[in-house]
Amino acid sequence: MKLIVGLGNPGQKYANNRHNVGFMFVEFLADTLKQEKTVFKKDKYAESETLKLDFKGDELILAKPQTYMNNSGMAVSKLTKHFYVSKTDLIVAHDDLDIPLGIMHIQAGVGPLSHNGLESIENHLKFKDFLRIRIGIDARIRENWVNGESYVLNDFKQEEKQILIDRVFPKIINILKYSH
Repeated sequence: MKLIVGLGNPGQKYANNRHNVGFMFVEFLADTLKQEKTVFKKDKYAESETLKLDFKGDELILAKPQTYMNNSGMAVSKLTKHFYVSKTDLIVAHDDLDIPLGIMHIQAGVGPLSHNGLESIENHLKFKDFLRIRIGIDARIRENWVNGESYVLNDFKQEEKQILIDRVFPKIINILKYSH
C-alpha cells in the first residue's frame, strides 16, 4: 500500500493558490486513475480528505490534510498510523519555490530550503527520507518581485495552471507508473 499526500490549505479561498499544488496533483491523479470525477471523503481521525484507489494492482491512498500547511505533520502522522503505511511507502507532493514552474523532481529526503509543511511532517514522523514530489512553482519576474511567503498564497495564472495540467502532472504520473 502506498500513501500519496498532497500538501495544501483547506477551503475554497486557497483552492488555486500556488501553495496548493499538492492538492491539485492528487486530485489530478485521482481523476486520471478513475477516468471520472472523484470524491475525496472526510476522515475525521486522520484530519484529512482521503480516497482509496487501485494503482498497478496495489492499494493507493490519496490524501489532502485539512490541518493547514504549517500543521501537515499532524495529519500525515495520523494517516500513516491509521492506514498502517510504512514511512518508506509515504510520498508527499508539494510546492517548491526553489524550482521553476514547469519543472519537477521526485527525490527522497530532499526538499526546498524552507517549507513549513515539510518541516512539520519531519518533526512529527522523526524521519526525513520519505519520497517527495517537488513541484516547481516559481514564475516570478525580477521587475515585479514578490516575496516567497506572499507568492505561494497567490493564485496560479491560468497559463501557469495549464503548464501543470498539460506537462508536469502527466510526467509525474508516468514516472510513478514505472518506478514505484
